[in-house]
Amino acid sequence: MLHLPFPVHDANATAGTEGLGNLPEWDLTDLYAAPDAPEIKRDLDWLEEACASFAADYEGKLADLDADGLLDCIKRNERIETVAGRIMSYAGLRYYQLTTDAARTKFLSDCQEKITNFTTPLVFFTLELNRIDEARLTALLEANADLARYKPVFDKIRAMKPYQLSDELEKFLHDLGVVGDAWERLFDETIAGLTFVVGDEELGIEGTLNFLTDPDRDKREAAARELARVFAENLRIFSRVHNTQAKEKEIVDRWRGMPTAQTGRHLANQVEPEVVEALRNAVVAAYPRLSHRYYELKRKWLGLDRMQVWDRNAPLPLEDPKTVGWDEARETVMNAYAGFDPKMAELAQPFFDKGWIDAGVKPGKAPGAFAHPTVTEVHPYVMLNYLGKPRDVMTLAHELGHGVHQVLAAGQGEMLSHTPLTLAETASVFGEMLTFRRMLEHAETDAQRKVLLAGKVEDMINTVVRQIAFYDFECKLHEARRGGELTPDDINGIWMSVQGESLGPAFDFMEGYETFWAYIPHFVHSPFYVYAYAFGDGLVNALYAVYEESPEGFQDKYFDMLKAGGSKHHKELLAPFGLDASDPAFWDKGLSMINGFIDQLEAMED
Repeated sequence: MLHLPFPVHDANATAGTEGLGNLPEWDLTDLYAAPDAPEIKRDLDWLEEACASFAADYEGKLADLDADGLLDCIKRNERIETVAGRIMSYAGLRYYQLTTDAARTKFLSDCQEKITNFTTPLVFFTLELNRIDEARLTALLEANADLARYKPVFDKIRAMKPYQLSDELEKFLHDLGVVGDAWERLFDETIAGLTFVVGDEELGIEGTLNFLTDPDRDKREAAARELARVFAENLRIFSRVHNTQAKEKEIVDRWRGMPTAQTGRHLANQVEPEVVEALRNAVVAAYPRLSHRYYELKRKWLGLDRMQVWDRNAPLPLEDPKTVGWDEARETVMNAYAGFDPKMAELAQPFFDKGWIDAGVKPGKAPGAFAHPTVTEVHPYVMLNYLGKPRDVMTLAHELGHGVHQVLAAGQGEMLSHTPLTLAETASVFGEMLTFRRMLEHAETDAQRKVLLAGKVEDMINTVVRQIAFYDFECKLHEARRGGELTPDDINGIWMSVQGESLGPAFDFMEGYETFWAYIPHFVHSPFYVYAYAFGDGLVNALYAVYEESPEGFQDKYFDMLKAGGSKHHKELLAPFGLDASDPAFWDKGLSMINGFIDQLEAMED
C-alpha cells in the first residue's frame, strides 16, 4: 500500500509571519487542478481497470514469463505505481496544508481506500516473484539488459522472501492497512488540534515548541511546563495510539517470523542489522565526549548551576536574536549550493520560482518539515514551518537537499528512484553542511563564529545523539509491549531511561518531561525511522572529509551518487569515495567531526 513520508526534520517554528517577507505556498496544479478535477476521476477509473487487467493477465503466470514478458509486466506495474502515487501525493499534500479540515481528511481517506481496494488484487505480484527459482531469474536478467536494470528491485523484494505469508493472508494485511492509517491520522489530528497558552498567547504545538529556543528563560520554562500539562491531558490518546500500533506491528512481525521489531525497517533500508548496531554502539559510547561535554560547556555559557530541559535549545547569551527574512535565507542557501557547484543551485532554483515550497506557519498545518518526491513524472514538494530562526535556514538547506536528490534520482523511474532512508538523508545533511560552512567562512567576529559552531554542534547532537536515544526508546518500547499493554507511566519510564543517559549529568528533568515522547511523529508513522538521521549525519561527515581532502572531481562523483536513487547498495555507492559503512571504524570518523567542533569551542574558552 502507498504511504507518504511524514515530517523528517525536527524543525522549530512559531506562529505569525511578521517581518519575514513573502513566504511561498504550494501550487499543486502540477499534480491536479482541484480535488474535483475530472483528471482525478479519469485516473482512478484507469487505475481500477489497470489493476484488474494486470491481475487477470499475470496472476499465477509470472513463473512462466520469458524475459520480454517479465519486462512488460514490470513496466505495467511501474505505471500503476505512478498513477496511484500521483493521486495519493495530491491528496496527502492538501491534507498536510490543513489537517484539521474535514473535507481534506475525507478526500485523503477516500482516495486511500479506493486505491487500497484497487491494488489488493496485485498482492500476488511480489509473492509470485519470490517463488521464481533463483537460477531462472538470473537467466532472465542475463537475457535482457532492460530487465536487468530492475535487479535492485528484485533484490529488495526477494529480501522479504523468508517472511512471506500465504497469498490470502498477504491480501488480508493489505486491506487492513487502512485501519492502521486511521490511528496515524488520529495522532496527526490530535497533535494539530492541541492548543497551548503561554503568557497571554494561545498557540499551536509549533509555536509553543519555538518558545524553547527563546532568549527569555522564564518563557522557555513556561512553554515547557505548558507542553507537559497539555501532553498529560492527552496522554491516554497518545498511549492508546502507541499501544495499538506497537501491538499491530508485533502481530504482523510474529506471523512473518521476523526475529526483531527492527528487522522490517532494516530490510526496507537495505542495511545490515550489524551496521545499524555498530552505528548505535559508536554513538552511545560517544555520549560522554559529545553531548555530555557540550552541555557542560553550555551550562557555563548560560551561567547556570544546573541545566533544565528548557535550556537544551536555548540561544547563547552572545547570540544576536535577529530574524532572518525569507529572501536572506534563500540567498544564503542558494549561494552555498552554488559555491559547491552551480548545477546544484540550478536544480534548487525551481523550488522557489514555481510553487514547490510551502513555507509559512498556519493554523492546522502539519508540523515540522519534509520533502515529498511525489512521482518521477512530476517533481518534489517541500514543506517548511519557516519563522526566521537560524535553524529554520538550516531546515531550508536540509529539505532543499532532499528535493535536489529526488529530482536527480527521478531519472531512474518510479521503481528505482526511491532511496532507502539511510541514504535519503545524505543530500539533505550535505546541504546543511555546505550552508553551515559558508556561514562560518563569512563570520565577521569570534562571537559570530562561536554561535555558528555551537548551533551546528547542537544540530548534530539533535541529529545523532537525540535520534539514537529515540531509537533506543523505540527498541525498549516495542520489546516491553510484547509483554502486554503499557500504561502511560510505563511509556514515561522508558522515555526517561534513555534521556538522562543521552543528555548527561548537566541536566535536571522537570516533572512532566517524562511525557515528551508523545509528540514525536516518527514513532507512530515510521517505527525505527530515526536511526536514518544518525546514519546520514555520520555518512555526510565522512563524505565531507573526503571532499576537503580531495576536492578534484568530487562533485561529479557526488551527483552520480544522487542520480543512482535506489538502484545501488550503500557499499556500491560509497566505494568511489573510498568509504565503507560496514566498517565499524567508519562511524568514529563521522563522530570525530562533532568532537572536533567541540574541541574548537573549548579552545575559545581559553
